[in-house]
Amino acid sequence: MERADVIILGGGLVGLTLAIALGKHGVSTIVVDPADPEQTIAKTFDGRATAVSSSSFRMLQAIGVAGRLEGHGCPIQSIQVSDGLAPGGLVFDAEQGDDPLGMMFENRLIRAALFETAKTVPGLNFLPKTRAAEVVRDAAGVRIALEDGRLLAAPLLIGAEGRNSPTRDAAQIPMARWSYDHVAIIQTIEHERPHGNVAYEIFYPAGPFAILPMLPGTRSAIVWSISAADAPATLGLPDRAIAAEIEKRMGGFLGAITLAGPRSSYPLGFHHATQITGERLALVGDAAHGIHPIAGQGLNLGFRDAAALAQVLVEGARLGLDLGDAQLLARYARWRSLDTFMVAASTDTLTRLYGVPGKTASAVRRFGMSLIHRIGPLKDRLMAEARGESGDLPLLLRGLSI
Repeated sequence: MERADVIILGGGLVGLTLAIALGKHGVSTIVVDPADPEQTIAKTFDGRATAVSSSSFRMLQAIGVAGRLEGHGCPIQSIQVSDGLAPGGLVFDAEQGDDPLGMMFENRLIRAALFETAKTVPGLNFLPKTRAAEVVRDAAGVRIALEDGRLLAAPLLIGAEGRNSPTRDAAQIPMARWSYDHVAIIQTIEHERPHGNVAYEIFYPAGPFAILPMLPGTRSAIVWSISAADAPATLGLPDRAIAAEIEKRMGGFLGAITLAGPRSSYPLGFHHATQITGERLALVGDAAHGIHPIAGQGLNLGFRDAAALAQVLVEGARLGLDLGDAQLLARYARWRSLDTFMVAASTDTLTRLYGVPGKTASAVRRFGMSLIHRIGPLKDRLMAEARGESGDLPLLLRGLSI
């Protein structure tokens, strides 16, 4: 039987980041993941890109991942929010000399950096293309039988398998869950004019339309939310037709566009676990919460989970505590509960607010954005939220070792 301090089921972006953070601080981990790493870093696997907040990027720097991403990201210096293409929107600018508001990376490149870093971390045993056949959690600890017959044991199990986490479901943790009946279309484009490191969020009644700057300066990622009923027809359009539709929604301010990568899509929904811990169990990332991509906070919420749980476990290990101890896990639950609930509630409210059609609703939204623009402290608070710098920040999110 192979033993470690922690077993993590799920080696995606959040699960592997957590494993690296723990390993860098002397907490041994076994990561079990069914995916093939070679497939998940292929260009054809997933066209998604993520705006990594400034605090999340500091954590990647602190655990030695960011260096492998150098030259592959695009800093976001400004975020422009508008109700359709009408004037009177909201602008967030990074101050001169400050960190950018975030860094745009292709998800596959983050995965590749995590895979390479994981190979160098002592006490981190990454088991790809592997599944758990049986999991037992009780007062004595956690024991797992893999499908290939190997046996694992640890004091704590971490569920990081994503939205459809079998670990969460096996623990019978209740969920608040609903569908937005929308689909997000992901498409990389080339455009005639440089993006100037500006991210755009354009709200249409049919759904938000985001333009996210990528390297080089005339390449962006599109996240286009449309109704589920319209998705098959839109996804089936020829390249020239969908490029014309995208250009129309962009208002032409970046000039003519062409498609520059594979098209992908995924359904949009909301879910939130009523609790993120159980007997010798902690949930992180999408296993604990899934939100609308309207504010680009989904992965960053998961990174904040990883930073908080890493600090709780590393400090507990230094005190010689049982890492599956209920009081230790309660500290993690308290630390993360308010932040995850507030972000989830805010994104859900925004999704519904900007989905109300009509000129009156649009005028009210534009008035609200102009008001925020004029109220300095409120705007600063929203910028801190976008950077992931609000609340009681774990050490890793400050760029510090634990």
